[in-house]
Amino acid sequence: MNGYDDADLRAAAEAGIRAPSMHNSQPWRFRMRDGAIEILADPARRLRTADRSGWAVRMACGAATFNARLALAVRGRPAEVSLLPHTAKPETLARLDPGPDRPPASAERELFAAIPHRHSNRSPFRPDPVPPAARKQLIEAARDEGAWLDLLVGMTALTGFAQIATSAERVLRRDAGYQAELAAWTHADGAPDGVPAEAGAPLPQPYDLLPQRIFGDRPRPAGVDYEPEPLVGILGVAGDLPIDHLTAGQALQKLLLTATSAGLSASMMSQPVEVVAARDQLRRSLGRSGFPQMTLRIGFGEPVGPASRRGVDDVLDARESPQSA
Repeated sequence: MNGYDDADLRAAAEAGIRAPSMHNSQPWRFRMRDGAIEILADPARRLRTADRSGWAVRMACGAATFNARLALAVRGRPAEVSLLPHTAKPETLARLDPGPDRPPASAERELFAAIPHRHSNRSPFRPDPVPPAARKQLIEAARDEGAWLDLLVGMTALTGFAQIATSAERVLRRDAGYQAELAAWTHADGAPDGVPAEAGAPLPQPYDLLPQRIFGDRPRPAGVDYEPEPLVGILGVAGDLPIDHLTAGQALQKLLLTATSAGLSASMMSQPVEVVAARDQLRRSLGRSGFPQMTLRIGFGEPVGPASRRGVDDVLDARESPQSA
């Protein structure tokens, strides 16, 4: 069985950089080592205030790992995935070793085709309900990657979640360092990273059910409510160790690509997960033994453009020789 080559590495990285990350910080790097492809955290891109623990970096790199897996699979060179293979090197988060060559499955082709069309959509979604069949697909996508997805049903559950999320947002808005970091990652169009101001949600109103991060000052049309009854999903896994965050990141990306393939839009609301007290309250409200790792809005949205990405050459590391291992 031959190792991966430079063309495989580049294809994996091209797909990997399309993964989501907090504030579009893109905290990943890709490297070839002994015929395998490694996904590494980029410590220079970790959000020092919002992500003190490195949770968001691991989620992002897990999502990038899933995209890289798809890219290799559609090339007929599927990967065997190891998470945290080098415990002595905490920046190395995942390793993709070549598995037996085989033609790609139709599901892999479909998810890979969705990668360039998956964009966070922070604008209000249409009131059309997400069909039961699509909801089932989303739940199964998370389960396939070792996670669970709870879709909130009914206004009682939704209102309870909204109270938790709003409380978490208030905590974060009172944190001057957090808000300064958010502003630093809000850019004008053309920047290779961060969130374009125009890609943010319209300015919130006091009567909105769910909180939104403020990335810009886009006004809302008069008389327009912001999703009075949105579909909210809560993604979680059994544990809360670094390897669990990587697992959750892979599940998140499969869920997002499955949604994209079904014609759905999504955006992430991590505030209830970032604030420890809010996450504990959310966990108790679900009656789950596992740990929530992300919350999402899911629905039918108007098309939005992609956020910018750095070039592939900016995220490729030089090969590591066996002697440096």
